[in-house]
Order: sequence, then structure tokens, then C-alpha cells
Amino acid sequence: MRITVKGRNIEITDAIRSYAEEKIGKVMNHYDQIQSIDVVLNVIKNPSVAQSHTAEVICKFISGSVQAEENAESMYASIDLVADKINRQVKKFKEKQISSSKTSSIRTDNLAAEAAEAQASSTEK
Repeated sequence: MRITVKGRNIEITDAIRSYAEEKIGKVMNHYDQIQSIDVVLNVIKNPSVAQSHTAEVICKFISGSVQAEENAESMYASIDLVADKINRQVKKFKEKQISSSKTSSIRTDNLAAEAAEAQASSTEK
């Protein structure tokens, strides 16, 4: 799994890169099917904008992807907010994947019915 940190209108320092990788890397504790995580940090250079620091995370799985974006007054605060948001979304995605795989389908219902009939006919003999 790789974490890519990119910047728009900002030079990514080692401190910001390591902070983002540390916070966003905790997502791996929730789900092991993650292929890559892209982090895009953006700064709006307009002085009239109060929350000018934006952090966007795109988490790609084998079977889909999850995206989150947050704005804040500092880059570290926006990274914290987006890390919490992506953690919640990954947990929800994982639960949906697990619950959808446990639901019955026509094929499994037919196989279970045939197995029950075969067992019933073998016990009658």
C-alpha cells in the first residue's frame, strides 16, 4: 500500500508529509484491501477566505474507492479532520462489503435446498 502526498499552491515539507502519512496511514488498521491512498493538500491564496487550507484524500480499494475533503484554517487541522472522516468512511465501506458477501443468493439457496433433499433421501433408504 502506498500513500502519495501532493500539493497545490503549497510546497510539501517533510514535516507535513510525515504528519499526513502518519494520520492517514491509520486507515490501514481498519481494512486491509486498500491498494493506494492519494492525499492532495491545497491552499487558497485569497486573504478573504477564512478556511483556506484544504486536504483531500482518495482511498482506492480492490472493489471501489472512497473520497473525503475538509477545509480548515491550518493545514494540520485540515489533515486531522479529513483523517477522521476517511476512517469513518472506510469502516462503513468495509461493513457494507462484509454484509453484502453474507447475504444469500439464488445460487446458494438452490445448493442448500438440493443438499437438504439429498440428505433427506439418503436417510429414508
